[in-house]
Amino acid sequence: MPSVLSSLAKFKPDNFTLVLLATVAVATVLPCTGQVAMVLGDITTVVIGLLFFLHGAKLSRQAVIAGMTHWRLHLLVLCSTFVLFPVLGLLFKPVALLVLTPELYMGLLFLCMLPSTVQSSIALTALGRGNVPAAVCSASASNFLGIFITPLLVSTFVVQGHAARSTGDAVLAIVLQLLVPFIAGQLLRPVIGAWVDRNKPMLKYVDQGSILLVVYTAFSAAVSEGLWHKVSPGMLVTLGVVCCVLLAIVLALTLYASRKLGFSREDEVTIVFCGSKKSLASGVPMAKVLFATSSLGMIILPVMLFHQIQLMVCAVLAQRFAQRQAAMPDAAPVAE
Repeated sequence: MPSVLSSLAKFKPDNFTLVLLATVAVATVLPCTGQVAMVLGDITTVVIGLLFFLHGAKLSRQAVIAGMTHWRLHLLVLCSTFVLFPVLGLLFKPVALLVLTPELYMGLLFLCMLPSTVQSSIALTALGRGNVPAAVCSASASNFLGIFITPLLVSTFVVQGHAARSTGDAVLAIVLQLLVPFIAGQLLRPVIGAWVDRNKPMLKYVDQGSILLVVYTAFSAAVSEGLWHKVSPGMLVTLGVVCCVLLAIVLALTLYASRKLGFSREDEVTIVFCGSKKSLASGVPMAKVLFATSSLGMIILPVMLFHQIQLMVCAVLAQRFAQRQAAMPDAAPVAE
């Protein structure tokens, strides 16, 4: 019995996920409207700019340079993130539209166009005894390139018509709201980098706070548009199953490709975790920039669900990788 409880504990949602669910509940019961929604929208835009400024300031150039030489690994991760995922999303369309609303499928497809996570990819790679410097570089490159690639993919494949901005407007909005603060943070890293590194635990609240603000305003608008009349509990479960299938396919293919191409065990762990993640921290702000407010709640619902599923599944997988590495006497030490 204790072992069963221990196994179930691995799948327990983290504190932030619980707060995220509470935010959705508050938005359902007390949605913001009118002038309050407009003010919160403006505050959210500023906080998102601050978020990407801090991302730029936190990114160590030394870590990036140290991992950049591993180009085969990074190319495989980027292909998984921006080629494999979108192709799978498009292939899912005939079946997905039978069980999901068009808006939820649009959100699922948007999820497939997003960059990889940074923090969780690196943390899981370290837990699984993978190549941590390469994970830092690969995840960071994915997020940086996603500023350009995601809006292009969204404009080409996800949206047709009024629900999003044109490609030029989308890229310009992403550049102004996300890339410019990011570059400013990188340029100021020599000045504020030490302070940022010392206060990383505190600064995570900026990350989480920006996501919660966007989620609250997005779901407030969606609730006003009748979100929970359109999405039944059964459909929510179905969406979860679709997300699980999508994640399982990507995990299997990245694991197969890394072994087929002759990568080391440490690189294999990095490829699996960096190539299978989708970023909630980047996805929610990007959705706010790319999509109309009325459709935002339905768009980010698949992203939120996939985020929790990927964390729970990959946390268990990371422990399996670590046990495998520990059982192999020839396993090389991994840089922390």
